[in-house]
Amino acid sequence: MTDLLSRLTLPEKINQMLHTNDAIPRLNIPAYNWWNEGCHGVGRNGKATVFPQVIGLAATWNRELIREVSNIVSDEARAKYNAVEPEKRGSIYQGLTFWTPNINIFRDPRWGRGQETFGEDPYLTAELATQYVKGLQGDDPNYLKTTACAKHYAVHSGPEDERHTFDAQPSLKDLYETYLPAFERLVNEGVETVMGAYNRVFGEPACGSKFLLVDILRGAWSFKGHVVSDCGAIDDFHQHHKVTKSAAESAALAVKNGCDLNCGCTYNDLLEAVRSGLITEKDLEISLKRLLSTKFRLGLLDPEDKTPWAGLSTDIVDSPKHRDVSRKAATESIVLLKNSNNTLPLPNDGSSLLVVGPNAANINVLLGNYFGFSPNMVTIAEGVVEKAKVTTRVKYRQGCPLVGKEAPGVNYTFPAAEMSDYVVAVMGLDPSLEGEEGDTVASTVGGDRTEIELPAVQKQFLKELRKHSKKLILVLTGGSAISIPEEHEYCDAVLQVWYPGAEGGRAVADVLFGEISPSGKMPVSVPFSTKDLPAFNDYNMQGRTYRFSEKPFLYPFGFGLSYSKFAYSNLQTDQTHLTCGESLSLSVDVCNEGKFSSYETLQCYLTPPPGSDRPQAVLVAFEKIAFAPGEMKQIHFCIPDKMFLQYNADGEAIYTPGRYILSIGSASPLPGAEVLGAPKPQTTIINLQ
Repeated sequence: MTDLLSRLTLPEKINQMLHTNDAIPRLNIPAYNWWNEGCHGVGRNGKATVFPQVIGLAATWNRELIREVSNIVSDEARAKYNAVEPEKRGSIYQGLTFWTPNINIFRDPRWGRGQETFGEDPYLTAELATQYVKGLQGDDPNYLKTTACAKHYAVHSGPEDERHTFDAQPSLKDLYETYLPAFERLVNEGVETVMGAYNRVFGEPACGSKFLLVDILRGAWSFKGHVVSDCGAIDDFHQHHKVTKSAAESAALAVKNGCDLNCGCTYNDLLEAVRSGLITEKDLEISLKRLLSTKFRLGLLDPEDKTPWAGLSTDIVDSPKHRDVSRKAATESIVLLKNSNNTLPLPNDGSSLLVVGPNAANINVLLGNYFGFSPNMVTIAEGVVEKAKVTTRVKYRQGCPLVGKEAPGVNYTFPAAEMSDYVVAVMGLDPSLEGEEGDTVASTVGGDRTEIELPAVQKQFLKELRKHSKKLILVLTGGSAISIPEEHEYCDAVLQVWYPGAEGGRAVADVLFGEISPSGKMPVSVPFSTKDLPAFNDYNMQGRTYRFSEKPFLYPFGFGLSYSKFAYSNLQTDQTHLTCGESLSLSVDVCNEGKFSSYETLQCYLTPPPGSDRPQAVLVAFEKIAFAPGEMKQIHFCIPDKMFLQYNADGEAIYTPGRYILSIGSASPLPGAEVLGAPKPQTTIINLQ
């Protein structure tokens, strides 16, 4: 590496620190573009297997499945890379360095990009994101399969239209308890890349923060990989944050504090920064060594046949085998929120069906944001008609627009509903309403939502539809919490299906007709109303998520019903009095008392001793397990001692002696889950001394 650096000119060194690298033929360095997306399939690069959006993957609560999904993503990425002519590999989205996963905490359901995350809980986020990283990067001792990126570091989760100017000022307790744990975990697991956020944190721009990048990331956590800026974020230093006066000053500040790669073009001004003495060429070489190390580990500077994946063919891209995994992921992501009088599953006996709603035949609801594309996208309406018997009368109506205040004019939907035995209404959100700044063409606030309820025109239409329906099943699409307290009361069944990917229509039909029992669990909690939420731009965690909100939820975190019936019993622990620093072993019996084969996700929570600054409950373990009808299993867990740590006002993790409530069940131990039909959890007291 030292020899290679000595052969590079200053302009060449600087160019290698931009996301678009020119070829250097005399040194056999090929052109390369670092910018690639792959949060739920190879993104923005043509044909790919389209998996459920990340929030849907989170709803599976299935570590092994997420590892399988990301392994497919990296297989397809390598296959597509192999097929591109070497001279064309410098184009955007053609490479092997993926800027995913997004591990920001989904602290507020109004955030449009929350769909890219693994939900509102730091532990769940870290557990699932770890598997995604491992699948992307592979386990070869010599080469990275692709690279993963932990983003956006740090304290970044909306509002979208303030992200270039906002200064996040969380308490140290919230910083270390909520916003940083998933990043630390991924660094410990060997993630190759960390992406800085647009916003400031404690006054410093995140992509040039000594506190975040020097003191914590490379200091306390000993991160060895490279740091990339969010796209255009270095320009924000002088254009919006006003912490520097010029592009050269911004570039120098970022590099000195450890931002190695610039997504954008601001680092072109490093030439001026060196000439004016703001930074030295030796400073640049520190970053350049990290970037070249990543290229070496990917095999980008080696002969093509050296890596283990050189033989992967594009025949695997969007193959039947890969689509089967996408379908499995979609079915496991579906959350059954209500099933009054066993309305579901639907009989497949020739009963008449009406499939209705602005999202029933909407291809966008399969995709979410940061998506790849497939020539075979199966909408929910298509999935239902494909699954139904050929003698079943299936009708389709759009019913109402996606947004608006009212739907004027005559509507033939209602007579069609009266003629049908079952009405499946596919409502909710699509990516035109929520997503990243610039992608959401129907959003008036940069991709976020101002209200978490159904759009007004959908509320009006659904209420009228109820009057004309014998059995009304509500299927909700979207990437975040949708508050439907009124609709929950009058609908016979409710399903949350997220943005379910290319096989989404088939997956929804599999669940509707009972071929597969729903097993998804909510990775977010759903408030009753927008009025229950704190100010969007307040990064204080008080009043947010299941851990800190004192207000009741419509659907608690971790909640999700099944077509089967589970019972928990006989919770046993190896001890009831722990000394600080000891781990806890426990077992519980779980029985599938129903008639359906089904997965159940066992969830362990600790409720710490009362205190104004302490969470109401903390997820400390979970496992998704398959059960046959009538099957009972004894399940064992080990709760590490660190799960008993509490954070104080200084952001220090300390043991707090006292009385802890240990709960294990089918959802978080907050009011509401049992009322909605969740099985009764098992609880016991653990005294920490």
